[in-house]
Amino acid sequence: MAAETNILEMDQGSNGLGKVEIAPEVIEVIAGIASSEVEGVEMRGNFASGVVEKLGKKNHGKGVKVELTETGIVVDVFCVMNFGVSIPNVARQIQDNVRQALLNMTALEADEVNIHVVGVLFESQKPEAQVEEEM
Repeated sequence: MAAETNILEMDQGSNGLGKVEIAPEVIEVIAGIASSEVEGVEMRGNFASGVVEKLGKKNHGKGVKVELTETGIVVDVFCVMNFGVSIPNVARQIQDNVRQALLNMTALEADEVNIHVVGVLFESQKPEAQVEEEM
């Protein structure tokens, strides 16, 4: 791992063809898509990601933070759960989806996949983007 350059170098052995590097942003996107595939989950973004989405570009890495440590990869997922779902079960599904997606797409294993439930979305509530558009 090249912690000072924030690039993760892949260890593929010596095949003489060069090296493969993966930026942490790629891992964020993979984890974001894997998390949003779980039923009952809404991903949390910040103001900047909301502005980017209004301009027509989908931000798949929103609500995900990836940290490259000396011991490995730590993924933090910040999400909002729909009212009525089992939070422990859905959180476990998110962890499994993220771990499996990273393994399938990058051959990397995350040391930790931490789920942070930052809110509950009721059926009568509208997503933040719709509320802002109506104002």
